[in-house]
Amino acid sequence: MNTNYFAHETAIIDKGAQIGDSTKIWHFAHIMSDCSIADNCTIGQNVVVFPKVVLGKNCKVQNNVSIYTGVICEDDVFLGPSMVFTNVSNPRSAINRKDKFERTLVQKGATIGANATIVCGNTIGSYALIGAGAVLTVNVLPYALMVGNPAKQIGWVSEYGNRLNFSQEGTAICSESGEVYELYNGKVKRKLL
Repeated sequence: MNTNYFAHETAIIDKGAQIGDSTKIWHFAHIMSDCSIADNCTIGQNVVVFPKVVLGKNCKVQNNVSIYTGVICEDDVFLGPSMVFTNVSNPRSAINRKDKFERTLVQKGATIGANATIVCGNTIGSYALIGAGAVLTVNVLPYALMVGNPAKQIGWVSEYGNRLNFSQEGTAICSESGEVYELYNGKVKRKLL
């Protein structure tokens, strides 16, 4: 078992949890068995990571987040304070639907803002930004900026999370990194130089 990570003395880590090097697990977190947390992750206060959850490298999970079975986060994902995942579309207290858990995929570099709700069965594209308090019920394109209830796309963001303003020619420059992005057929990609 790997012990090259930090866990606060109040954290509970169940046998069979896989935790990567240099990961930090803070106060009152519960890491359940059969989940996988990669290197350099930060797990905030009161976070629960359920079985079969996968967190890639360098994920940041802020306080009060429950990551339910069915959620997969690729590398560099940011989960804001008190955001919510679901894993069953039609939950009922009296009906066991553990065999009906739906997958939610959060791709590389995506951000989910504080208090957002992510309805299960959707994919959030790489580097997308889901605004604080949004209620997401649809798949999200890479680099999309989504806000509201229900969440709607209102623009595009760079890999640094800055709003992109596209010219008539379909190009935009990130104000922070200077990277160039192209918008073509309703999709954004970073131009490699």
